[in-house]
Amino acid sequence: MAATAERQDFVSVTPLLKQLATLSGAMKATPKDIAAAVTLIFENRISPIQFSLLLWALHTTGMDHNPEVLATTAAYMRSAAAQVDRSALHNAVSSKAKPEGNYHGGLVDIVGTGGDGHNTFNISTTSSIVASSLLMMAKHGNNSSTSLSGSADLLQRSPNPPVISATTAENLPSIYSRSNYAFLYAREWHPGMKYAAAVRKEVPVRTIFNLLGPLANPVHDTGLIEARILGVARKDIGVNFAEALRLSGAKKALVTCGDENLDEISCAGPTHCWYIRGKPERSEADKDASSDDSDDDVNSPSKLEISKFMLSPEDFGLQCHPLTTVHGGKGPNENAQILMQILRNERPADDPVLQFVLLNTAALITVSGICEAEVSNMGEGDDGKVVQERGPGGLRWKEGLRRARWCIQSGAALKQWEAFVAVTNELDGDRKA
Repeated sequence: MAATAERQDFVSVTPLLKQLATLSGAMKATPKDIAAAVTLIFENRISPIQFSLLLWALHTTGMDHNPEVLATTAAYMRSAAAQVDRSALHNAVSSKAKPEGNYHGGLVDIVGTGGDGHNTFNISTTSSIVASSLLMMAKHGNNSSTSLSGSADLLQRSPNPPVISATTAENLPSIYSRSNYAFLYAREWHPGMKYAAAVRKEVPVRTIFNLLGPLANPVHDTGLIEARILGVARKDIGVNFAEALRLSGAKKALVTCGDENLDEISCAGPTHCWYIRGKPERSEADKDASSDDSDDDVNSPSKLEISKFMLSPEDFGLQCHPLTTVHGGKGPNENAQILMQILRNERPADDPVLQFVLLNTAALITVSGICEAEVSNMGEGDDGKVVQERGPGGLRWKEGLRRARWCIQSGAALKQWEAFVAVTNELDGDRKA
């Protein structure tokens, strides 16, 4: 009887499933209807059978990587996540941030979709820690679903680990008062995803949820995320993610896909890049001549543009390394040891894994806008000499690399990591007291 009563609470999505049964019907389905159906799972309001059929239909029709569907569903997913006190978060970030160049002190993220099958070292997670020396980091991540070591697995296996479950909506402002770094553990911030777990394991294809994670950073809607890099595992959907970010109002973003279908900036050769940024300011004469004055928000989709270019390690002043040399360890324990060696500046300068990390860290630092400063004042060991050379997209990638090296060599990255470890352990102790 209890099971029957629970089933009566399920919402039927049969009309939508019938529409998604054919490609022509799927094309007529609205992103809002699809998003509303998918996100019923967050409240356990859709039956497992209908949910699995919905995931399968979205996959087979290709609607799971439609930009409007991705953007709308990600917005629903974020609204169902734990909500941080926006005022407290704004105060914490503004009091800690150090604006420089075209970086205004906002939060940044670097994340990949996963699923590229290359099993490389945890590049984006390590890069996020290194970059926190200069940028306020809101790294969104989870345990592995396909790779040997997910971002959460890496952090949990590090020596003297942080308590990532303590990075809650309630605690986040306190963490930023002590460290530039925060890891937003998806399991804690998106509790409704637990209802999707069993069905996702049974559906024999990658589903829309494998694509939504990078778009579902739970602090996106605070307006504090200033820049991000999002790696995708398929070149053919890079533009879809760029458009989804544009529709979401991303201020500065770089969507990347290594030519090998790698969800990082590749250390082995060229990387396809889609760059989202604000359109150049119009002159006063152009503004007067335009009849479209309905949208003055510089972060609205209509004010953002996407450009496409290629990046290579040479653009940063680095040599190429085959992907076979950057697999890291055999799992999170070994990878955690490599992470600490990097943060302690114990890896040789020509180490392929270190250079892979530096490459992606440099890209994030560059995209943030901080490299547009005409002089730098990072701290001890910085000569202040900005590398002026510009590369693809008109950005100073080599200056990004210079700053990324300083983050490690100065000990600044290790300092931010140790501060994050300390504050999360204290918060966890308070929670258990």
